[in-house]
Amino acid sequence: MNYNETIEFLYSQLPAYHRIGKAAYKNDLHNSIALDNYLGHPHAKYRTIHIAGTNGKGSVSNMIASVLMEAGYKTGLFTSPHLVDFRERIRVNGNLIPKRAVTGFVKKHHEFIKAMKPSFFEMSAAMAFEYFAVAGVDVAVIEVGLGGRLDSTNIVDPVLSLITNIGHDHMDLLGDSIEKVAWEKAGIIKHMVPVVISETQKATEHVFLTKAVETDSEIYFADKDFSCVLDDLDYGKGTRIYRVNDKLKRRFFRGETNLGGDYQAKNLQAVFQAFRVLQKIFTVSERNITNGIRNVVSNTHFAGRWQIAATKPLLILDIGHNQEGIEYVSSQIKELKVKKLHLVLGFVSDKDISSILPLFPAEAVYYFTKASVLRALDEKILMDKAAQFGLNGNCYPDVKSAIRVARSNASDEDLIFVGGSTFIVADASKA
Repeated sequence: MNYNETIEFLYSQLPAYHRIGKAAYKNDLHNSIALDNYLGHPHAKYRTIHIAGTNGKGSVSNMIASVLMEAGYKTGLFTSPHLVDFRERIRVNGNLIPKRAVTGFVKKHHEFIKAMKPSFFEMSAAMAFEYFAVAGVDVAVIEVGLGGRLDSTNIVDPVLSLITNIGHDHMDLLGDSIEKVAWEKAGIIKHMVPVVISETQKATEHVFLTKAVETDSEIYFADKDFSCVLDDLDYGKGTRIYRVNDKLKRRFFRGETNLGGDYQAKNLQAVFQAFRVLQKIFTVSERNITNGIRNVVSNTHFAGRWQIAATKPLLILDIGHNQEGIEYVSSQIKELKVKKLHLVLGFVSDKDISSILPLFPAEAVYYFTKASVLRALDEKILMDKAAQFGLNGNCYPDVKSAIRVARSNASDEDLIFVGGSTFIVADASKA
């Protein structure tokens, strides 16, 4: 099989959550453990940092990987989902896994894969673990796919576990309350492995404290030790200045980030807390940290988070797709001093959007569309639903046409925002 045939095999033969939704979710680690045994436990050949959470885990994963790269460590990075190319999920020092490595893995283990029938994500994680071992990484930053306790990545024995914000997402799979979701995320906390929690939340703090006691793990709440203030985003340069206050040492760190979202303040606190804990294991200077944060996009090619795709008119892409993520995005949209708002929106069909749509501004012009995945919500249904909340506009059969019309309608002083789903941003990235 060539690369395209290999990718089609992975998508068509193996259930993929990003394509079919919760039908692909497996609530056990049986296949992941079997794959790991078959491959000879490749993840044990390097150190790992394991990151879970509802929002922010992608940003934190990429920033931590970037810092480690700046410090001279050969760094693997496993994240999901991808925007354009499957290989975005598996990187070493920012470089995509080669196509030959993807095809080689499937060819070498084809019979085992066919017999086991693992999920798309189980196979992706196994591929990443083996590739990182072959590539000889010093450390791998591993982002949880969904949940934590039963996620395919939860076979690693990390040097640090990190859990970002807990919010209302995948509650049909992880539990019908924030506490239950937090308990699933807390499943990545391992015996005597330190854990960083990025945000102290009243509803979840006791969950993490209880789990840390059970596992005899040191626990750190990043917002108790650090605070972060972001200056206004320079949309011309695509950067903004941050100031992180180290409450324990009573000093400030000042730096620059090209991740423009307001929500990055909490993620930056988590990164600084993580490296305070990791200083016992890795030699990382303050300059490595600030350089890693500043160069995260160039180092890891991170995309889709308040991403400035054009300036006249201002075109912003953001993958925020759950209640907490959209709250941040909508708030930042409303604060922008632009002449007119044009919002290109689409969602997946299994998302409860009744709590999300009211967060968007009624005064915007809407372009309702759908992504090129089976899970996409029909644009006509979305338009009708949005109208119930006073959000009015027209519908378009694909993201490319929606953006094209928005561009034709917008002046140089306007904003075009594209979001609502990772898949909407993925399609916009290909347009």
